[in-house]
Amino acid sequence: MHSAPRSLLLKGVSFGASVFLTGVSAALLLTPQSPLGLSLPPVGVVVVCILFVIRGYTVVPGALEIRRLLWTTRIPLEGLKELRSEPGAMRGSLRVCGNAGLFSFTGWFWNKPLGIYRAFVTDTHRTVVLRLAKRTLVVSPADPEAFVRDVEATLVR
Repeated sequence: MHSAPRSLLLKGVSFGASVFLTGVSAALLLTPQSPLGLSLPPVGVVVVCILFVIRGYTVVPGALEIRRLLWTTRIPLEGLKELRSEPGAMRGSLRVCGNAGLFSFTGWFWNKPLGIYRAFVTDTHRTVVLRLAKRTLVVSPADPEAFVRDVEATLVR
C-alpha cells in the first residue's frame, strides 16, 4: 500500500475548520432559543468528512484501490492512456463538487491543463495524474515515482 501523507496545508485547514464547526455547534447548543437540531449540522460536516479521509492507495492488477476510513473505492485502470508524476497538478483548480480541504481534497475539480478530473488527494505537492479513456484522476501517494512504477508493473503483464 502507498500511504497518503497529509500536507501541512491539509492539516491546518482540517484543524481550523474542525475547531470552527465544532465551536458553532457548541454555541448553538448553548443558546437557549436555538433548537437542538440546528447544532447538529456543523459537527455533522466534520464527521462525514472524516469518514471520507484517504488512508492510502493500493495498486492491484487492473485497478487502483483508494483506501478510505471504513471502505475502499476501486477504480478500474482499463484504457489507461497516460500516467505521470506531476507535482502541483491541482494548481489553479476550481472545485466543481467535493471537499476542498477538510481531511482531504476529494471530488470533481477543473483546471485548464487537466479539464474535469476526480481528485483523491491529501498532499497537492505529490500528485500523480492518471488519464483513462473516459476520465482523469489525480492521487497523492507518499512516493509518486514508486507509485507510477507499481501501476506500470501491473499493466505490463
